[in-house]
Amino acid sequence: MSGPDCSEKPAARTDRTLVVVPALDEQESIDAVVSGARAALPDCDIVVVDDGSTDATAREARAAGAKVFRHPENLGYGAALQTGYKYAVRRGYKVVAQMDADGQHDPSSLPALIAPVRNGEADVALGSRFIGASCYRPPLGRLAGVRLFSWIIAAAIRWRVTDPTSGFQAMNGAAARFLSGDLFPSDYADADVLILLKRAGFRLVEVPVVMHPSFHGRSMHRGLRPFYYVFRMLLAIFVGMLRKAPLREGVSS
Repeated sequence: MSGPDCSEKPAARTDRTLVVVPALDEQESIDAVVSGARAALPDCDIVVVDDGSTDATAREARAAGAKVFRHPENLGYGAALQTGYKYAVRRGYKVVAQMDADGQHDPSSLPALIAPVRNGEADVALGSRFIGASCYRPPLGRLAGVRLFSWIIAAAIRWRVTDPTSGFQAMNGAAARFLSGDLFPSDYADADVLILLKRAGFRLVEVPVVMHPSFHGRSMHRGLRPFYYVFRMLLAIFVGMLRKAPLREGVSS
């Protein structure tokens, strides 16, 4: 998968957390997202991956104190995430969190999200808006998609997940390294990736988080017809299930 050069000299492993924020035309919200993440996790490092924005997203992110990688053209949400993963692996971060740039993911939930990963209780923590005290509910069409993919995941891998389309996640270095490989999709990265991680032997948990309706900009999840998204995700899940289960690093067959 192509992207900017992240091949900085590797650093010694660190206990610091990296927050990865993929962004597309989010100049109105990126400052609040970066500032909120910094307030929630004062010791974290923040990388904004500008996926070919045509506005001042990169400039605003730098002004807010984030490190910025910029794709010269729009490569897709998955490609933007993977740029962040590759940087995290290169720099040796033990915990990697990811959140959207449109203000939907409340940064105050970051400490709770990373806790099970930092404590070694899980390899990947998935933020869910459907458990805990969150009052936000997505539009009816998206809610139907959430329910559909929850059912598919339960049928495929016997794991009940309430919010399979959540992009608000945290993971350890091993999971970030695994997702830096060729199996990670360049466009949508939702239910198919959860199935991939589970089949590879990673431990996944859900954590209650707060989410809001996006308040500015153009979310990277928009712009394509919802029907295409459902078709693309179903196809990815079907093809993935036909493959031999991948193995995480350090696990023998």
